[in-house]
Amino acid sequence: MTIIDNGTINYRDEVIRKLIHLCSLSIPIVYYFISRHDALLILSVLTFVVIVIDLLRYFSPAIAKIFYSIFGFLLRKHEKDNNKKALNGASYVLLSATICVFLFPKILFLTAFGVLIISDSMAALVGRKFGKHKLLRKSLEGTLAFFISAIIVVLISPKITGDIYEYLIGFFAAGTAAIVENISYGWMDDNLSVPVTIGFIMWALYIIVLPDIILIIPNVPR
Repeated sequence: MTIIDNGTINYRDEVIRKLIHLCSLSIPIVYYFISRHDALLILSVLTFVVIVIDLLRYFSPAIAKIFYSIFGFLLRKHEKDNNKKALNGASYVLLSATICVFLFPKILFLTAFGVLIISDSMAALVGRKFGKHKLLRKSLEGTLAFFISAIIVVLISPKITGDIYEYLIGFFAAGTAAIVENISYGWMDDNLSVPVTIGFIMWALYIIVLPDIILIIPNVPR
């Protein structure tokens, strides 16, 4: 069964949007090498500035003109709705990163945010291009692309001991996040729902399955 395409920008612009989204991989990469305190400081400032600019476009015609002339072609319909005054995807990515750095140990953040950036991009591009079969709110193809790419992220993400259970914990969180990404459409931004889901699930499973492991990556700034 062919599904209705929920995208509100054309596929070429979707590709550009996701290429920009992939640049957000710089967040977990940089965070790996710096302390949580420094990461929170940098992210808090960036998030505040970006959100202020994002919201000002709804109230200042001058800012709106500049903003839309540069980024307008990348924004989805709901991100340009003056009544809803929704944040755009970039604002949600930074807000999500700030919240998740604050909430979770670094090792959980690196996996959760890596999955968000890579798997969300894969789900959107594959789902819009090849989605033929409906699954819940999106396509089976897009959700599979999310899950498979998330498994790859889990495989290459840092681990504490390398115990097989660490990988199984990540795989379970990846599968749950694939469903969450699928059903988040329309009620919660997946840039927030996906990493928060992964972070809490992995944290809970570490406590249950590997209670003796301290969630600190060896020889990495805390």
